[in-house]
Amino acid sequence: MADPFDDFLPEALRFTAPGPLVDIGANLTHDSFARDLPAVLNRARAANVTTLILTGTDREHAEQAVALARRHGRAGLALHATAGVHPHDASHWNPRLEAAMRELYRQPEVVAVGECGLDFNRNFSTQAEQEHAFEAQLGLAAETGKPLFIHERDAGQRMREMLHAWRDEIQDAVVHCFTADRATLFGYLDLDLHIGLTGWLCDERRGHHLRERVAEIPATRLMIETDCPYLLPRNLPAKLKGRRHEPALLPWILREIAYWRSDSEIDLAAATTTTARRFFRLEANATREASRDETTP
Repeated sequence: MADPFDDFLPEALRFTAPGPLVDIGANLTHDSFARDLPAVLNRARAANVTTLILTGTDREHAEQAVALARRHGRAGLALHATAGVHPHDASHWNPRLEAAMRELYRQPEVVAVGECGLDFNRNFSTQAEQEHAFEAQLGLAAETGKPLFIHERDAGQRMREMLHAWRDEIQDAVVHCFTADRATLFGYLDLDLHIGLTGWLCDERRGHHLRERVAEIPATRLMIETDCPYLLPRNLPAKLKGRRHEPALLPWILREIAYWRSDSEIDLAAATTTTARRFFRLEANATREASRDETTP
């Protein structure tokens, strides 16, 4: 019997990337994926999105991301997870939660600390609570040696101050879903941070300043992501029922970024995938998992 969700994407949106892609930010634990996740993963693989980093924004979603990575990883599609506490939930940070995060970082599926950071736009947690939780997670990144997956909104100056204080202690860090101005971008690049770009760049209403900057991001510092189910690109050639974003649409984001960088899509695909695999230590992680499988009775 045919999967009723296999036709979720109109034919006009079924676009295969010219090279394997890594989606560094996919919120596949979101409720909107509960009914058709296998079809979502099949469409991702068909689009040549071969690696997904599942975002863990709190303990519950990080544990779900680990479970999904274990259950749904398969030939041609590698799934990994991050684990952290989003600044919106920073008020929940406590010693018990910190201990739970430490346990998650021992799981081979978890390849980064985060999503964590500062959001002074909505302030669902106070700024003091956000800084406290972020400081603690910076410490965990330093302790574990895992890279950081960072969220920042309207907090660029304070973010740079905190990262500068820890820069010699932590490994790599990426500011995911970057949308800020030139000064903030170069401040992050001066700290040797990576930059994650999403379909926000494809929005003609607000993406103009970022389009002028994308060519200034070194290829070795650039990664791409959907941040699905959010930030559906507005440059798609057909409408999407329900407007839920998904990993299979990452090639459209690649195309937009390549245009504004004056890059070929195949070169940009290769560069962003190489950068992402190095950033998240995916080769080393695959070796560890293979070794574990060989020694498990």
